[in-house]
Amino acid sequence: MRANVPKGPSMNEMLRQAQKMQADMQEKQAELDEKVYDISAGGGVVKVKISGKKEILNIEISPEIVDPDDIETLQDIMVAAVNEAIKKVDSTNEAEMNKITGGLGMPGMF
Repeated sequence: MRANVPKGPSMNEMLRQAQKMQADMQEKQAELDEKVYDISAGGGVVKVKISGKKEILNIEISPEIVDPDDIETLQDIMVAAVNEAIKKVDSTNEAEMNKITGGLGMPGMF
């Protein structure tokens, strides 16, 4: 008696699908690397422009936040703005890649 085993995709088909996914991911990563994000912190007194490669392109500081007697506040807001910019790039990259991989864990991607 033979067991009735459902047929799935062939090994060649699975390999083609994996290669297509890899090509799609490389294309999406190149697209994401070119993106530019505008992030603000401190109610908009500090604005950071960051690329998809996590390179800071510009930091804009409103004059009203510059107080020579309180440099610590400015520093804290700058750190918050840069960290928020990096988080935005990471979350956007992860969401876009999940669209391609269907949420499969891809070691070494992020």
